[in-house]
Amino acid sequence: MIHKIVEPAIHYWGTPVVLISTLNEDGSSNLAPISSVWWLGWTCMLGLDASSKTTENLKRNGECVLNLASVETVSAVDRLAKLTGSTQVPLHKKLLGYRHVADKFGAAGLTPEPSMNVAPPRVRECQVQLEAMVENIQPFAKNDQRMAVPACAIEARIVRVHVDENILVEVDSERIDPNKWHPLLMSFRHFYGLGDNIHTSRLAIGSEDAYAPWKYKGLKGVAGKTLSFWARQKYQK
Repeated sequence: MIHKIVEPAIHYWGTPVVLISTLNEDGSSNLAPISSVWWLGWTCMLGLDASSKTTENLKRNGECVLNLASVETVSAVDRLAKLTGSTQVPLHKKLLGYRHVADKFGAAGLTPEPSMNVAPPRVRECQVQLEAMVENIQPFAKNDQRMAVPACAIEARIVRVHVDENILVEVDSERIDPNKWHPLLMSFRHFYGLGDNIHTSRLAIGSEDAYAPWKYKGLKGVAGKTLSFWARQKYQK
């Protein structure tokens, strides 16, 4: 292969699409598609336009639901693509063709349903709904001269998980079956789904509970919590 030095306008190498629901100042709901998101444990990092209505709402009340889009919801996601909940549309969004719409759920043809731990609603049509609370918001890429608009990095902690039982390994299981879950992905502004499983993974060998020491009982639970505490003290300085 021959590698060439290039300067792409965007770095969308393939990330999941999330519909993030928040509450506006008047108590109505806002719904926005994002694809700059990643998870580690029960915490996730969101990358958002600093001028967006979603960012404004998160700064004000610190709660949201991360509704994970699947390939079946792609049409609804696309209907939200150039809509904003901001009554005063930011100039850069005007230039990109965005327009204000107050009822984002209605525009997308999606159904709000109550959450359990946070005020913003969940999206009924999404198979995965993650209720979350904001832990930290800070500017992102301040020194990146190629960043076209101001951005924020938002750390959110998941507090409740709702999953369609059809994507579980078994109905009474807490494990997601990757052969049943088909996330919607965005790669360079185009929508994609996952292909077939191409290779077995060494990481998939053994119990998934090894990553969840908080579930352990008795001496095993004490050992798991002790190990977690030690690791935090050693590495989170």
